Amino acid sequence: MKHFEYFSTLLPRLVGEKEGAIAPEIVPSAAFGYTSAQEAEAIFAGEADKPLYARMGNPTGGKLERVLAKMESGAGAVVASSGMGAIAMVLAAFCERGDRVLCIGGFFGGTYALMNETMPRFGVEGVFRDVDDFEGIEEALQEGVKLVLTESVGNPNLKLPDIRRIAALCDDFETLFVVDNTLTPLIVQPLKQGADLVVYSTTKIISGHSAALGGAVVFRALKEGKEKLQSNRYAALHGLLEKGRGALGAILKKRAMRDLGMSANAFASFLTLLGVETLPLRTKRVNESVEKIAAMLHDAKVKVRHPSLEAHEHHLRYEALYPDGCGPLLTIECDTKERAFRFLNGVKLLIQTANVGDNRTLGLHMASTIYRDFEEIDKKILGITDGLVRISIGLESPVVLAEEMIEAWQALR
Repeated sequence: MKHFEYFSTLLPRLVGEKEGAIAPEIVPSAAFGYTSAQEAEAIFAGEADKPLYARMGNPTGGKLERVLAKMESGAGAVVASSGMGAIAMVLAAFCERGDRVLCIGGFFGGTYALMNETMPRFGVEGVFRDVDDFEGIEEALQEGVKLVLTESVGNPNLKLPDIRRIAALCDDFETLFVVDNTLTPLIVQPLKQGADLVVYSTTKIISGHSAALGGAVVFRALKEGKEKLQSNRYAALHGLLEKGRGALGAILKKRAMRDLGMSANAFASFLTLLGVETLPLRTKRVNESVEKIAAMLHDAKVKVRHPSLEAHEHHLRYEALYPDGCGPLLTIECDTKERAFRFLNGVKLLIQTANVGDNRTLGLHMASTIYRDFEEIDKKILGITDGLVRISIGLESPVVLAEEMIEAWQALR
């Protein structure tokens, strides 16, 4: 827990200013004036660190980028309009027609649909493997994929990947490794575990208040010596590697954001910065509450699923690799849609919505909402059943939340 103390000191001071206006500045302008033709040329060449045009970045978003990069120990970051915008930016920047992307583990419905339905329309194929199928993962890497994508914790199947082991395999095969860390900011640090890029929906835990849609990609610096991006697989990117430490940021902006426009909004970036200030306190509180609630529900014979429980297939991995928790989610299996509806309607503190990672506790029936249009085979792959309820724990009293859920469960008899 020592790193929570570190972040509780670091993040508020990074966000706020010591002199003048303490709160972050909002710069709502879409366009920016250049002092001369020479300065305009320098800005477009990337030689002057000044705003070009809001589609390529805004000063308020720039502040958020610096904070997130520091938080992740990255070389830099690029903020986007949403979490899906951030993932789309990575795919558009690094992939081309004919490429394959190895998708490891369970995925949020939007990401799965993107890789299973949308990207194939543009000639990019998604290859899916379970988090424990290391033989299949290595086989896919041997056959050649452009990048590997995983979530730090499966949403909503709650499977946990061994990020270090996957990162080592990606290094062996000189393949970019991308981790969606939306559910586990601070408690999982993918760049330190070998990932090349980290993706966030900042809408979720990072902001915490459901008031700001946003996303981000945090990236590492180019490596001196053996750099996987120098391989022939990434030949189309070699010209941009001359940008040095921030080359991955230049790739993201020039090969995706510039032309597709998944740009962050200044006001949303401002609101996200306000959320970042309290992120360490909220993260610690929520992850402690999730474990307590899962234990109380389990003791009350509720069909609850969470890696902190011994019955979970990744319980030992959770204890070894996720010492501070794995985010706000737990799931409850109600067996049928009718029982799931009754359960959700019976928990008065719970807000029924499609979001997760809010300061308030949220819940949703998966099969009738996010996954309602998915084929049965896809729902089986993702662990979606007719009775599955996803709960995102907030800041409320864990005891009161657990007691309400137990009462709603017992009312199903």
